[in-house]
Amino acid sequence: MNIYKNSNKRFRGTVVAIGNFDGLHLGHKKVLQQAKKKAKKHKLKFGAVTFEPVPVMFFNKDIRNHRIDSLKQKELGLRKLKLDFLRIVKFNKNFSKLSPEQFIKKIIYKNLNSRFVFVSKNFRFGKNRAGNIKTLKKYEKRFAYKTIITTALKKNSKVLSSTIIRSNISAGKIEVVSNFLGRKWCVSGKVIKGKKRGRKIGFPTCNIKLKDYILPKLGVYSVAVRSDKFNRKGIANIGYRPTFNGKSLLLEVNIFGIKENLYKKVIEVHFIKFIRGEKKFKNINELKKQIKKDIKKAKN
Repeated sequence: MNIYKNSNKRFRGTVVAIGNFDGLHLGHKKVLQQAKKKAKKHKLKFGAVTFEPVPVMFFNKDIRNHRIDSLKQKELGLRKLKLDFLRIVKFNKNFSKLSPEQFIKKIIYKNLNSRFVFVSKNFRFGKNRAGNIKTLKKYEKRFAYKTIITTALKKNSKVLSSTIIRSNISAGKIEVVSNFLGRKWCVSGKVIKGKKRGRKIGFPTCNIKLKDYILPKLGVYSVAVRSDKFNRKGIANIGYRPTFNGKSLLLEVNIFGIKENLYKKVIEVHFIKFIRGEKKFKNINELKKQIKKDIKKAKN
């Protein structure tokens, strides 16, 4: 899969799916598979168009924790689906000012030379989100493409969407999230220096900042931790560490069977199950007793 960032490369004929694809859930995969079949039938290149940063975060600077996946995770997920190309549009002030017609002319027509455009029925584009399905259909003949409105995938009678997945992550319903994603939800990051409190009480942790990931329910989770050298189970705590009067939000991970210093190493934390909410303990001994119980649950 070729990745084009802010590229003016022009294609000869494509089938494209346009969207944020945050989380790359089962609904997204269904759409992309449909687009892939269409491309194969018409012997055209097949790809996706996405935006960076996520538009909602560009327009709302106060929104810091929103993403289900990082851009790199999105790229890796799309690569597994064997796209011919991924076009990453830099969402900035200039791009946000494009009218719907300019968006179609620049991206769909000139850049991608699309023959078929796959979008959801709620797709909005152009300045002030003025463009919609009717707009796309209006310009079909002029720019020689066909709009295909995708059918939403339903799970438990609910339409599967990134919004619903974020809501379940925030509620700590990790098993539901796994079902919607078709995989474990994962936070990837570089291990940073901590105050080594976990090590002092017998439970060393790797500390990671959540950055712009969606904020899960605060508390303890059973997790699987992966790096380029190991794949281990563990427990993770997301919160402010109230027993130590912590002030900053942090993801702390105790990896079973790993004692080496992973400072500055990149690890992936795959969430398996929510164990309990964050709690302030009376003293360190009470905390240690609870951690032992948490570890026992995570290992079962």
